[in-house]
Amino acid sequence: MAWLHSHQLLIIAVVLKLAVVSESKIPKTETLNIALGAEGNAVPEPTPTKWPDQFHALVVMNDTTSSNLSVTNLWYDWLNGLNVNLIQYQFAKLVHNVEWNNGTQFYYTLGDGTDGDQEFCITHRYEVGIPRPDWMEGSIYLGQTYIDGFLCNAWNKIDFLWYYEDVLTKRPVQWLGGSCGDI
Repeated sequence: MAWLHSHQLLIIAVVLKLAVVSESKIPKTETLNIALGAEGNAVPEPTPTKWPDQFHALVVMNDTTSSNLSVTNLWYDWLNGLNVNLIQYQFAKLVHNVEWNNGTQFYYTLGDGTDGDQEFCITHRYEVGIPRPDWMEGSIYLGQTYIDGFLCNAWNKIDFLWYYEDVLTKRPVQWLGGSCGDI
């Protein structure tokens, strides 16, 4: 490639689209990009952006296993080992979900006891706590694809977590996993 000037860069890109259906029956389209620089060196694959130690997000969830739709106000606080979700299911009471880094979770509603308006509280104990800010570290890069109009980098981890991040802003666009549905 001696005909290239030092300030020029030749990019050779091969784009391959694959339709994949995983064992969990979550279809997805993957776009694999292979790019070479002027010297023939592969362009490094992107890595998922580490989450901030604390943030608030508005999450729209479509649970494809139960057809439940919900909107969640999520407060993530890695520094204090806490995740708080205020979950509003369609046509249902507001559910409070408090998750601790030690794996303890509380689900509860508030009610005034009139007309069957009862409160409930359920506790769960899981082997893992809230996700670390670098929870997608060690994932496999799948390429780029469009999710809801956003060009996203896509990764897979432990065969049941898919994570999609906006290429331009590095913000999460969607993640899929196990029985949690589309987030």
